[in-house]
Amino acid sequence: MAQAEQLQDGDSPCVHICLMDYGQGLCIGCHRTLDEITYWATYSPVRKREVLAAVAIRRAAAQTNP
Repeated sequence: MAQAEQLQDGDSPCVHICLMDYGQGLCIGCHRTLDEITYWATYSPVRKREVLAAVAIRRAAAQTNP
């Protein structure tokens, strides 16, 4: 949650490995949905923290279920 707490303007969870896994509906690099990627710049800081929390859960799940 440290990443979410230190959110600055312009911060993005993008890791520049942009490839969609359409079966899961997630980018394999940042673990966001297409909508989350598309609308990231319009999200409020609160919504960005919510997405980052979901990303952390998705990333952990991906590491335990490769």
